[in-house]
Amino acid sequence: MKRIHYMSGLTITIFIGLHLLNHFYSIWGAVKHIEMMHVLRLFYRNLIVETVLLISVLVQIVSGFVLFRTNRKIATSNFEKLHIWTGLYLAIFLVIHLIAVFVGRFFLQLDTNFYFGVAGLNVFPFNLFFIPYYGLAIVSFFGHIASVHNKKMKRNISNLTPKQQAKIILILGFILTVSIFYGLTNHFNGVTIPKEYSILVGK
Repeated sequence: MKRIHYMSGLTITIFIGLHLLNHFYSIWGAVKHIEMMHVLRLFYRNLIVETVLLISVLVQIVSGFVLFRTNRKIATSNFEKLHIWTGLYLAIFLVIHLIAVFVGRFFLQLDTNFYFGVAGLNVFPFNLFFIPYYGLAIVSFFGHIASVHNKKMKRNISNLTPKQQAKIILILGFILTVSIFYGLTNHFNGVTIPKEYSILVGK
């Protein structure tokens, strides 16, 4: 079970890494974000890759819940607890996020691009929910990676212990989270949502 969970996690991590890179690119504006998304979609928006990703997510969620029920009783260190609870949040987030994306694509007939993703972040009062919702997801992703790194890494790097390396990963995750929000909110000035996406915020 742990091996299956680990391998499906690696597959998902590659996609999430590209996804976060795309979001980070929003620092240079919505147009640049969408341009990069079109390039990345050549890689992941096809039947084969999407099927692999969906199967990986399903396997990750099911195996994750099984491991959560077992490991939460024996976790003692802070990183072990971080691993368990960030994994649980990511599983819940992935379910909600995938449902939202597929409803947007197939029911609402929207291009799930930059504006689909940022509508809730830039309109009050929806941003009161979506900012912590997305922010915690990104931080949880890096928290999960940091805890796995702390467990798997067996040697020092530049005199940094595995635990110190894991803490650096966490810090970088926080910095990237702020940077991504800086881009997705038009440098904290707010993004004007196109009319076709106003349905997402009840307008």
